[in-house]
Amino acid sequence: MARTVGIGLQSFETIRERQCFYVDKTKFIKEWWENLDDVTLITRPRRFGKTLTMSMTEQFFSIRYAGRGELFEGLSIWEDEKYRGLQGTYPVISLSFANVKENGYEEVRYRICQILRDLYVQNYFLLGGDLLTSGEKDYFNRISETMKEEDATMSLHYLSSFLSRYYNKKVIILLDEYDTPMQEAYVNGYWEELVSFTRSLFNSTFKTNPYLNRAIMTGVTRVSRESIFSDLNNLEVVTTTSEKYADSFGFTEKEVFAALDEFGMSDRKQEAKNWYDGFTFGNYTDIYNPWSVLNYLDKRKVGAYWANSSSNSLVGKLIREGNKEVKQRLEGLMHGESFRVEIDEQIVYGELNTKRNSVWSLLLASGYLKVLQVEYIEAAGRWYYTLTLTNREVRMMFENMIRGWFSEQDENYNDFIKALLSDDLKAMNYYMNKVALATFSTFDSGNKPSEAAEPERFYHGFVLGLLVDLADRYVVTSNRESGFGRYDVMLEPKKDDDGIILEFKVQDMEDEKELADTVKAALQQIEERKYETQLISKGVPKEKIRRYGFAFCGKKVLIGR
Repeated sequence: MARTVGIGLQSFETIRERQCFYVDKTKFIKEWWENLDDVTLITRPRRFGKTLTMSMTEQFFSIRYAGRGELFEGLSIWEDEKYRGLQGTYPVISLSFANVKENGYEEVRYRICQILRDLYVQNYFLLGGDLLTSGEKDYFNRISETMKEEDATMSLHYLSSFLSRYYNKKVIILLDEYDTPMQEAYVNGYWEELVSFTRSLFNSTFKTNPYLNRAIMTGVTRVSRESIFSDLNNLEVVTTTSEKYADSFGFTEKEVFAALDEFGMSDRKQEAKNWYDGFTFGNYTDIYNPWSVLNYLDKRKVGAYWANSSSNSLVGKLIREGNKEVKQRLEGLMHGESFRVEIDEQIVYGELNTKRNSVWSLLLASGYLKVLQVEYIEAAGRWYYTLTLTNREVRMMFENMIRGWFSEQDENYNDFIKALLSDDLKAMNYYMNKVALATFSTFDSGNKPSEAAEPERFYHGFVLGLLVDLADRYVVTSNRESGFGRYDVMLEPKKDDDGIILEFKVQDMEDEKELADTVKAALQQIEERKYETQLISKGVPKEKIRRYGFAFCGKKVLIGR
């Protein structure tokens, strides 16, 4: 009989006590312990078992779980007598920043201080007896949500000291989702303030802490050393391209297929592979998204479970506000293509809007892209990655994100699509102007782009919208070679619809006095450069090819044919 799937359970103890479905990942404990690294930072996409792994590690080592060996019976770690002797023998400090998602710096500092206060409350017994001096007891009692910054940033250092002296053993520190508040800080504009606080906290906790045995931090991204880890030369960074712990997070194909056999779903292995396979960690390929696999086992039907489990606000912001190159590459990815790019796996949040390839670093770390090939160019001293979308579920996530760009103008946007398909030029002009007026700012990066650049940002985002919403009827491409030149957008019909060419042009105020002149220039370019060549070669009759010129001036649009 198949075990019960406990959706959302992140406590190792609860899963084991309830005898829920669990894929044995306890070999991570042995691998990590024997690597002897002081401080380990492990980055993996969200919902890939980081929190459960930290819970498992805490409950294996923590003195609070002494005598709880039954939690590990039957698992790989319990086969080793040496490790059976280690269970429950260390003081452990375990905390998580997963829920630190406030909109302002003061609120996020207050929330972190709450978490630190709770750790002190858990260890209130330390105030008894003569272990602490009177000054240390005063410090202990100052730990609160409103404590001074200098008390907060030293709190884990001093708690390590107190516990180490009490148990006569150095502590293990586990910090889960360390970068969640940093992502929120970037999105909400208080990055610089948080960096200063975090750098001081991490330095006193992980660098200048003689009471630390070793530590693990987990997160989605590898925040740059310059930002918050500048003093940590004892940090071992394990990213998705590293060999260490490659099969400790996510499910291997062997583990997934064994689970499908257990649940009587052996005939659905290819379906699961199409939807949830595609992740690569180190040299391990065919890693599956565990959150989606668990939901698939529980509900026995496919769905975008992982892609729909988060707001993806930062990813959406960077792509929506990205330049032409970002949107064109996303268009290629949506067509199933790959591209080669230089990647630095360190995320510099302060440079996400300006550093050319940082968006792709973030998408790779977040699990939305997978690596097909890695190449080191020795002459340049740089690493180049060939990237593509991870799987079908991720593609659906991007489709929903693109639709969301026009969600506030759904009615007008949908009416424009209907007008385009029915060749209603008057309605096209009416609805396109309403959509453009409402959504130009959506594609504004906030860095005061020139008025001439705004239409370009808009129409490349708009093309992605066409690609998603017309996918059942058209193959939508843009800026590809055709005939003697380049076109902006081509809609190649999949069945008996008309072929459509759209040429976008910004008004040249010197040569084009009216928007109608810009429309005429756009249509003339379509004719002169024979953009219809590709459609005709695909079997679309010339008389069934429609041509439209789109003229932009600021936020005003005129469409002609």
